Amino acid sequence: MDDLLFLVHRIPYPPNKGDKIRSWHMLKYLAARYRVHLGCFIDDPEDWTHREKLDSLCASTHYVNLPSWRGQLRNIGAFWRNEALSVAYYRDRDFLGWVGQRVREAKPAAALCFSSQMALALPALKGAGTRVVMDFVDVDSDKWAQYATTKSGPLKALYAREAARLADYEATVAEQVDACLFVSEREAQLFRDRVPQAANHTYALTNGVDAEVFSPEQPFSNPFPPDQQAVVFTGAMNYWPNADAVVWFAENVWDRVRQSCPQAVFYIVGFKPTAAVEALASKPGIVVTGAVDDTKNYLAHAACAVAPLRIARGIQNKVLEAMALALPVVASPQAAEGLDEVELGELAVVDAPDSMADAVIAILQGTGGPDGGAARQRVVNDYAWEANLAVLDRLLKP
Repeated sequence: MDDLLFLVHRIPYPPNKGDKIRSWHMLKYLAARYRVHLGCFIDDPEDWTHREKLDSLCASTHYVNLPSWRGQLRNIGAFWRNEALSVAYYRDRDFLGWVGQRVREAKPAAALCFSSQMALALPALKGAGTRVVMDFVDVDSDKWAQYATTKSGPLKALYAREAARLADYEATVAEQVDACLFVSEREAQLFRDRVPQAANHTYALTNGVDAEVFSPEQPFSNPFPPDQQAVVFTGAMNYWPNADAVVWFAENVWDRVRQSCPQAVFYIVGFKPTAAVEALASKPGIVVTGAVDDTKNYLAHAACAVAPLRIARGIQNKVLEAMALALPVVASPQAAEGLDEVELGELAVVDAPDSMADAVIAILQGTGGPDGGAARQRVVNDYAWEANLAVLDRLLKP
């Protein structure tokens, strides 16, 4: 087996949020084909308990503690140096020293860098002639530009600054690596348009779902009382786009749903809810669960899933997972845009609050909505991890 460096901005386990789901499946795929040397950061103290799982898969591992205060200190200097703050946050001497040591000792044939921040290791990698594949995942600079449109005053200016600095950084990185990956063809084409000099080595590597794990045939336990119709949103609730989505839905859509379907209850399922999300639990018919043992229990027994994201990049795992469980999904255009040519019967894509409420009501009352069976079949056909990750076989070879 050849040696390979896998550099990740956040420990790729447990797979309980979007980026960690993708990086975990990548690691499993790579570990079956390479001697993997994993270097990553840990920003949640609870994640230190998962090292043994990763150690068992890898030839070597290196974990760097990254408390938020340390990254924020780095950002102070980066601001005055006119650098992208989200990149400087990860400029760590210990991590880069380990990369240099692994390059010298293991002489890896290739490296997969997960997220643009890991391009900080490029000098050591390219200096040794290592083939480098950069998984940008999303066009982060465009995400920050979207954030800026939702803010005013100093935050608007700060987010616009980050968007501009990241755009320059992404373009520079793309010219130095051997291949650029994005989570959907739409994201990949956006990057080709913005960085045409990288167009011929920019590809889509679509997210997937384990259709056997996310199967309606599995014996999932039911967390809901029998007199409720559960409408479910899943996701990391300290992630601003998720928190913004559920607050918007609760304030602009939910009252109309409850007027027509008084037995409906909106379950917000995900760890570390923000104060604004926790406050929603005081509204009638809304439950904020916090962390749960298994979100699949909630999806498998819900009447409907919603993904009312107003800012979204790439493919939403929450949408794919609900579809895999044959659950009708109502999504905003932003949440659905990463899916290729979604058919009307597979997913309800609506924008305006009244239209979204009507779509949810139709599902709850049994008068309309997506065909859960068709949605699951679409996931089985087009979103299998093993098939989608096969692009790495070609891109990582010299």
